[in-house]
Amino acid sequence: MRHRSRSRFHRSPSGVRRESPNSARIGQLDQCGRARLRLHAAMLSNPRLRYGLILGAGFLSLVFLLPALVHRVLSLGFSSRIKASETWYRGQKLEHFAWQPPRDERLVITGKKLPSPEDLGTTTLTTQPIRVNRAAFVVLARNNDLYELLESVREMEDRFNHKYGYPWIFLNNEPFTEEFKERTSQFTSGECSYGLIDPSEWPTGNSMPENINVTLATERISAMGQKPIPYGGSITYRKMCRYQSMFFWRHPLLDDIKWYWRVEPSVKYYCDLDFDPFRFMKENKKKYGFVLSLYEYPDTIATLWETTKAFLIKHPEHLAQPNLIPFISYDNGLNYNQCHFWSNFEIGDLSLWRSQAYLDYVEFLDNAGGFFYERWGDAPVHSIAASLFLHPDELHFFDNIGYFHAPFHVCPVGGPTRNCACNEKEPLNFEFHAYSCTPHFKRVQSTVFRPAPPLPAPKAPETTDAPANVIIVTETRTTD
Repeated sequence: MRHRSRSRFHRSPSGVRRESPNSARIGQLDQCGRARLRLHAAMLSNPRLRYGLILGAGFLSLVFLLPALVHRVLSLGFSSRIKASETWYRGQKLEHFAWQPPRDERLVITGKKLPSPEDLGTTTLTTQPIRVNRAAFVVLARNNDLYELLESVREMEDRFNHKYGYPWIFLNNEPFTEEFKERTSQFTSGECSYGLIDPSEWPTGNSMPENINVTLATERISAMGQKPIPYGGSITYRKMCRYQSMFFWRHPLLDDIKWYWRVEPSVKYYCDLDFDPFRFMKENKKKYGFVLSLYEYPDTIATLWETTKAFLIKHPEHLAQPNLIPFISYDNGLNYNQCHFWSNFEIGDLSLWRSQAYLDYVEFLDNAGGFFYERWGDAPVHSIAASLFLHPDELHFFDNIGYFHAPFHVCPVGGPTRNCACNEKEPLNFEFHAYSCTPHFKRVQSTVFRPAPPLPAPKAPETTDAPANVIIVTETRTTD
């Protein structure tokens, strides 16, 4: 059937053609409007066109809405598998999904704003360097250490970790406050985990381990507190030293950790780190790294070496050959020279502390009670153990890391090339200080594998005489 088009004119009763009443409105339509009217008229006259347009609109709606619908369904499915944890990131408490990608040894895309194409030339993709697997910063801190610790975390992040995003593990003998968790996680580029120390490893209040004579220990602690010895009268400090010597690596948060970097409140890192110390330790098969070494207060370790020699008589199989006894003794093992690595900075392989030799050693020391009857520090304990149980080449002095922990600091030679905020020629640069054991360490480590004349003995603080009937013999090997 042929449809008749409507005319914009109609005839009056007198037969004169006059313009329709709607003609003025139609005449005002622009070209696009007239096209829409023609399309509308065509749809009314052609059912196939009308149905085609309706189906096309429905298809486009499905294309755009389907991805959003799928995403919503999947997100609802995953939400039921969320497992709460004590992990924080950038001030927000995170929750872990049942599935996670491998934590480390992978390419990590930064969450920061990408640089402009002009900055990169051909690409706008930025990546973080690949991290060492199972490596983390380990911090033992109290809630009231927060702001001093934030300074240390900021130093570490600015100088090194912002490029890698290594995780942080915080340990405390009391529950961390929400403020502590929120603030520290805001300063870090990696995940933060917070752990509570077991009371069996850190006795509460003024209590001490069961094998300690509390009356005798209290008397000796009080007497040492009258002397000019740091923390001489502190019970808490002794518990901390015992924990760092015997337990920190046993905390469940460190079960999956192999490499650790110890960080303490109020420390500074003077230079940009243009390398990864974790990777250096791993690739060069190092197990213990330090930046400062010095002499210990003799009164705090009066019987430590005597106890150590008794242990070696009982367990001679644990003594490494060769070893670094010449570093900790000027007389071939008869007496301890009090040299130790300052343990507030440590980068190490936890396999050292998990070894049977070290476990037997610290258990022997703990049974002797010197952590409380005297003030055995974790620094001399770690240093003696590393010198006895490691091959000399497994220890490393980081001469390219600038570091400060009151009252000493080290500034690397050639620091300006790495934006070092310290003066390498300053007299207080501890590497060259008379009280530093580092020059002695470097001499010993460089000569331990070849015959050499006896090393000159630097002047050391007075030490308690040890029994003369026990002499530890070291082995000297010749290399080509």
